[in-house]
Amino acid sequence: VQLQAYGGGLVQVGGSLRLSCAASGSISRINALGWYRQRPGKMRESVAFITSVGATNVAHSVKGRFTVGRDNASNTVYLQMNSLKPEDTAVYYCNAVVRDIDYWGKGTQVTVSS
Repeated sequence: VQLQAYGGGLVQVGGSLRLSCAASGSISRINALGWYRQRPGKMRESVAFITSVGATNVAHSVKGRFTVGRDNASNTVYLQMNSLKPEDTAVYYCNAVVRDIDYWGKGTQVTVSS
């Protein structure tokens, strides 16, 4: 499974960004697609994911502000980020799970300026 992430960048507090990640390869075997992030000086953490049957999970820290979605036709997972805060500044990574094996895309930087 290969993952290509798009989006990210610099945004002001309260702004919005949308991350996209296109999956290719053995996509029929993907159990879940989602996003992790690594904030400066912190461990990588799960942000949100969506399973192959459409169930979603969003981290408490971003609930109500971030939405995860999936376009099965294009094998793309999205992360819509609204009401961004400085603490959302991080490198965001796309993730795919295939039979308990994690695949990672290259990270994309999101910087929220105050």
